[in-house]
Amino acid sequence: MVGTGLIGTSLGIALSQRGFDVTLSDPSPTAVRLARDLGAGRLATDADADDGAAPELVVVAAPPDVAGAVVVAQLSRWPEAVVTDVASVKGSVARWVRGHGGELARYVGSHPMAGRERSGAMAARADLFEGRAWVVVPTTESTPYAVDLTREVARAVGSVVTVMDAAEHDAAVAVVSHVPQVAASLVAGRLRELSDDAVALAGQGLRDVTRIAASDPHLWTQILAGNAEAVREVLVDLRADLDTVIAALSGLVEPPEPEQPVTGSPGGATTADAPGSLAAVSRAISEGNTGHARIPGKHGGGPTAYATVVVVVPDTPGALATLLTDVGAAGVNLEDLRLDHGLGLPFGLAEVDVLPTAVAHLQTALAARGWRVHD
Repeated sequence: MVGTGLIGTSLGIALSQRGFDVTLSDPSPTAVRLARDLGAGRLATDADADDGAAPELVVVAAPPDVAGAVVVAQLSRWPEAVVTDVASVKGSVARWVRGHGGELARYVGSHPMAGRERSGAMAARADLFEGRAWVVVPTTESTPYAVDLTREVARAVGSVVTVMDAAEHDAAVAVVSHVPQVAASLVAGRLRELSDDAVALAGQGLRDVTRIAASDPHLWTQILAGNAEAVREVLVDLRADLDTVIAALSGLVEPPEPEQPVTGSPGGATTADAPGSLAAVSRAISEGNTGHARIPGKHGGGPTAYATVVVVVPDTPGALATLLTDVGAAGVNLEDLRLDHGLGLPFGLAEVDVLPTAVAHLQTALAARGWRVHD
């Protein structure tokens, strides 16, 4: 494992717990020792090579802007090993390896679609990859053995493997990962100069949209730079969609009050009514519904429509745990959970997502246990 940040350390912990012999290296002595102490593996030493204990697979968990150079170095150092990288952009890494003499037969790009807003080894989790997509991205020269070994490691940590070429991968992650980061950051950026009273009105919707805005700016600058072409294309299309909505809303802006009531309007009221504006706004929201419905469901399965049961939860120790226990006691499987705290109130609203067929039963069961359930 070359690189012991969030991904490298998490992968090292997951593989070590499954019986793999993992050696660790990192330019930072402190980082690699911390990863060792967290159970990600043992420190790599020169003795490993001297004893003939060459690795079967080298995982390069380095930032996108240096991943290609590290891959080339590892291909050179370990002439029998397969080398993969886990950077979130693939085309630029493969081009670097090709352009700097790396042996492409032993190189396979890959990308675990997992991460957290926090970075570094201390944020590592052994279960980070479970149930997550892991994209394997071979070059045209990658050997079947190299591809199969990379797949084996991804599956060993519980990931669901998909194979794509680099261009397809980079275009896909631009839409499902990179542009959402830009959008979240831009929305969160609008809060900078908002008054404290205004920010205090924030509800779960804002928290959902801006959750990933807390991500590492340095890392995301590298990611966006590495996938600039694909991200730019999506943002251009998104800008066109925004322009359509802006134009529609402009048509709905109330004109200045006239000095005299407009003849024929009830009570003299004036209402902007640019033909097609309401339809354009509605269409944008509706198309969002359609796109959202395509997001995979739990464990990477097909999209599933859930229903929400809203329960008032006191802001006291153990209250949420009691609610979850009562949901289980009712024989209902919890599909998802969100908690929205009331503004200045000693309670929150728990939004419990369940299968639609379980809603009536769960509402009745929770009410019988003394919970305030919203219809």
